[in-house]
Amino acid sequence: MIQRPRTRSVLLNLWTFLVILAMMVLVSCTPRVEVAVPDKPITINLNVKIDHEIRVKVEKDLENVFTDQSGLF
Repeated sequence: MIQRPRTRSVLLNLWTFLVILAMMVLVSCTPRVEVAVPDKPITINLNVKIDHEIRVKVEKDLENVFTDQSGLF
């Protein structure tokens, strides 16, 4: 007696295998986030030029030039 192949069970097993394989691939591709403390201390280099005094001196000199006694106006 010739038996017919069990295509339904073979397809079900193949489908199950493919689903499990896809899940394993997706789980293995998840990104890994790692937070680490730096070895060296954080340094902030501030190269700031302060010219506030120069501006104040110029403004005071201009006030003296534009007074009523200077005769410009």
